[in-house]
Amino acid sequence: MSVQIIQLNGVSALAVLPIDEWETLLERLETLQDIADAKATMSEETTFPAAFVDRLLAGEAPLKVWREYRGLTLQSLAETSGTTRQMLSMVENGKANPSADLLARLARALDCDMDDLHGESARC
Repeated sequence: MSVQIIQLNGVSALAVLPIDEWETLLERLETLQDIADAKATMSEETTFPAAFVDRLLAGEAPLKVWREYRGLTLQSLAETSGTTRQMLSMVENGKANPSADLLARLARALDCDMDDLHGESARC
């Protein structure tokens, strides 16, 4: 790289370089920024273990899969979400449909979206 440094009052103040080198430098900086942006995006994305995803794809009750993934018992989730262990068991087994209010409380307790617990593919 052929750079000319210009000094003002004895201090390096400006750098002059050929336009083709400037454009190459800009391209490299843009590439580095793209890489940094991609890494930042990837670190913000939530990933799940394959076994968790496989259980959902196999059609297991989403509420049960999420509850077990978060390491909660029926009783602890019931207490956190303000319902009964029996109600949660019925929802997990497809014998009851949760109200929108209960679904919202369960999603909050499990740190997921309501759609994750009760979507078109969900059994609960």
